[in-house]
Amino acid sequence: MRAMAIDEYGGPEVLHLAELPEPKIGPDVVRIRVHAAGVNPVDTTMRAGGLDAAFPVIFPIVPGWDVAGTVERVGPAVTTVAPGDPVFAYARKHFVGEGTYAELVTVPESSVAHAPASIDLEQAAAVPLAGLTAYQALTHGLALAEGDTLLIVGAAGGVGTFAVQIAKARGARVIGTATAPKHDYLRGLGADAAIDYSSADVAAAARELAPPGVAALLDVVGGEALEAALGAVRDGGRVCSIKQPLTDERFSARGIRPRYVFVRPSAEQLEELARMVDGGLLGVHIEQVFGLEQAAEAHERSESGRVTGKLVLRVA
Repeated sequence: MRAMAIDEYGGPEVLHLAELPEPKIGPDVVRIRVHAAGVNPVDTTMRAGGLDAAFPVIFPIVPGWDVAGTVERVGPAVTTVAPGDPVFAYARKHFVGEGTYAELVTVPESSVAHAPASIDLEQAAAVPLAGLTAYQALTHGLALAEGDTLLIVGAAGGVGTFAVQIAKARGARVIGTATAPKHDYLRGLGADAAIDYSSADVAAAARELAPPGVAALLDVVGGEALEAALGAVRDGGRVCSIKQPLTDERFSARGIRPRYVFVRPSAEQLEELARMVDGGLLGVHIEQVFGLEQAAEAHERSESGRVTGKLVLRVA
């Protein structure tokens, strides 16, 4: 099968087209003929070696954890999907090596769901990792409830795009941070207000919009951007980051509950996201679709830090 792979860690230039063996099918495994693969920041981290300390690695590495396509074959224990079904999945495994930038990928049945019926497979490929991250951060990380005011740090990217919409569907008031040219985009997603982090004091601006502070903060950026926003959270509020663990004692001093979320595969939650898409509650916003052999260009775009929504590779 054709795949984009790397034989060593490095920049986008290490990605190359390769002919690799078809992946094997275990008893509880689904083999998907890939139509499209989402491109995520973790893919570029993987390519550069940033996951080497956390996962076993098998070279050549095929990057990619987002996939949408058609079920080609299933193992004998699989009962939820069948050959020919259009599906999507967050295809993370316990090792790094067999990713989704390929014509075929195998995924545990517990990670595979039927694709939304109302969108095409390129759009579906943009959903799993970012959609599940937003969903798990808001539900498990923040226990977001109707009437809460939520501040999203980095609201215009892939995770932020889904988080704005999921939060609105749960009845929250949403404030997002982004540069000024992206404020109309955020309002189009349903955000109630937007703050330009490049020119404003984010914490002060958020408190003007939501005195005496927001109930919840979702951080998808980390570092200085998170630090600049923490003052927006009211005492007794909640903070969740998908970028870094939160262990600072200042949280307990203010009664703030910190959480760190590292997204986990879940077929059940993907089915819920599909229902939201088909119900008109969740839109998919793709900035650009690249061909499989343009994976290096897609990585360069991802690493620019200026992506609005998602990037996708068209495989077939």
